[in-house]
Amino acid sequence: MAKEKKVTQITDMDQDFAQWFTDVVVKAGLIDYSGVKGFFILRPYGYAIWENIQSILDKEFKRLGHENVSMPVLIPESLLQKEKDHVEGFAPEVAWVTHGGSEELPERLCIRPTSETLFCEHWSHVLQSWRDLPMKYNQWCSVLRWEKTTRPFLRGREFLWQEGHTIHATAEEAKEETLQMLKVYADFCENCLAMPVVPGRKTDKEKFAGAEETYTVECMMHDKKALQSGTSHYFGDGFCRAFDIQFADKDNTLRYPHQTSWGLSTRLIGGLIMTHGDNNGLILPPRIAPVQVVVIPIAAKKPGVIEAAEELTAKLKAAGIRTKMDDSDNSPGWKFAEHEMRGIPLRIELGPRDIENNVCVAVRRDNYEKITVPLDDIANSVSGLLDDVHNGLFAKAKANLDSNTHPVHSLEEAKEVINTKGGFIKMMWCGDLDCELKMKEEVGVSSRCIPFAQEQIGDVCPVCGKPAKHMVIWGIAY
Repeated sequence: MAKEKKVTQITDMDQDFAQWFTDVVVKAGLIDYSGVKGFFILRPYGYAIWENIQSILDKEFKRLGHENVSMPVLIPESLLQKEKDHVEGFAPEVAWVTHGGSEELPERLCIRPTSETLFCEHWSHVLQSWRDLPMKYNQWCSVLRWEKTTRPFLRGREFLWQEGHTIHATAEEAKEETLQMLKVYADFCENCLAMPVVPGRKTDKEKFAGAEETYTVECMMHDKKALQSGTSHYFGDGFCRAFDIQFADKDNTLRYPHQTSWGLSTRLIGGLIMTHGDNNGLILPPRIAPVQVVVIPIAAKKPGVIEAAEELTAKLKAAGIRTKMDDSDNSPGWKFAEHEMRGIPLRIELGPRDIENNVCVAVRRDNYEKITVPLDDIANSVSGLLDDVHNGLFAKAKANLDSNTHPVHSLEEAKEVINTKGGFIKMMWCGDLDCELKMKEEVGVSSRCIPFAQEQIGDVCPVCGKPAKHMVIWGIAY
């Protein structure tokens, strides 16, 4: 259902998507800019979204046997240097502490861009026997990466995230963990954020520094660009050898364990904004929305209206539905636009005539549909409507993904599709780095993943004509 634009401070997304995004995150009260470039203030409404993401995932991590820990924010340079590929991969983004007070430090300290080296040092101290394994840790923290180009949520120099780190007795156990955690991310994106994903393995060029294998969930935004929304890495025993982490196996033989890491960040908030938002602002998926329902009394000064709205709000809260009532003295039209801009999934209007008829009017944020709902058993009705909003958002995003993913059979066709349609292209690939680089240079796309769901689009690589090994998803990414 089309909707007239109400918020003039928000740029039309089809005219300037980047400015639309910036307008939304500021106008909706998600972020503010600090005095240092690339460091953003996460305001209460933005942080509340992250808290809901954190709460859902933390419960799932713990259900799977992971424990939360806290590692230091600073890493000695000598420690960072122990794993060559890892340090080279992060070197351009590292920020260094060189002074403590007025004194120069004897060794530079890196502000953590990620914590593999810290976990490895810790495990080298505490791991003794096969009985100690597996060790399955997770950390909720912030990290610092000195990005050159910064944008709220998408490319901050400091950002919040979770990073899971585990070690296992065997490669099989570690690989199982890697894929299991990727599935956790995929399920969370689809079932809580209403964001359809393409899960798969990264090419060697795109894998995490120091990893043997990197897996990803890729999402398509409204503007048809890709967003890497969560990654899971299998490290083999490379880090463990570099840090001399060993354990005594059941036969009393010293062995190196096998390691994983996996993480996602507040970038997901940027992803759900760009997946679901419209020209009137945010549209938040109900399962992570800080406020799921806003109740708006109509003709609030008439007898009994406020009391009925308070009673309705209390019933919904008692049923575990995150609800607020807006009884401010602003006009109903102002309230409608404000709460639509903030992305609240469901609006309930309650006026004298509604009360007389024992009904209320519910308005869905995803499609602006108005539904008359009996006040009897209102909590169950609202729960069902919130599920409908989630399903509607997912269906719309899935249609965007499906209709803008194009099979191509030649380099020229790939160029034409990207230049005229955009979106993802799926194409066969021989596995050679030269062909991957040529796709970047000539088509302007990067490999997003080798999807688990493979299709046989052809037999040869369109770039070089050699026999193809995989079907790859390519796209322009944030």
